Amino acid sequence: MTALRAAALVAVLALAAGCQSDDTTDDPAAAPATTAPAASTAPTDSVEPFAATSTPSASTPAVTAANTAEVCGEVDRLILAGSKKLAADSAAATRDKETTPDELNDRLKRTIAGLAGDVRKQAARAEDPEIEKLITDVAKQLDGGAKATSPAKWLGETFVDIPPKLARDCRA
Repeated sequence: MTALRAAALVAVLALAAGCQSDDTTDDPAAAPATTAPAASTAPTDSVEPFAATSTPSASTPAVTAANTAEVCGEVDRLILAGSKKLAADSAAATRDKETTPDELNDRLKRTIAGLAGDVRKQAARAEDPEIEKLITDVAKQLDGGAKATSPAKWLGETFVDIPPKLARDCRA
């Protein structure tokens, strides 16, 4: 029963990490809204308002593919939904006295594998090659979790790092 409780704890931690990623998704979206008017009011005759700014983060949107925000947002939603599913699986296993650690591991592996497939589909949609590579790498990490001997341990060691990485690197 200790393994089941540990898996539940790890899944809850993963869920918390996913929730943090979802919160940070809203913050960067607000930043371009405040940056864009400042950049567009300075060069009134410029067609490319981001080209006139000197900060690296302001110049990034000029070369980012049109669907990057949509793809990154969908990956964030998938990771959050996957976190919730993993937490629900773990919680159900702790309530069900007949669920064995092996059964929980199998359930977690299936959930992680499904999440990897969904994330991979988003990578294929990405028009920006750097974003495609980032999301493909995340799918590969998830594949590793689906194949892990102890997916609960993998969740605590690797999965929890995925949402902050996406929040940092998967932006339009």
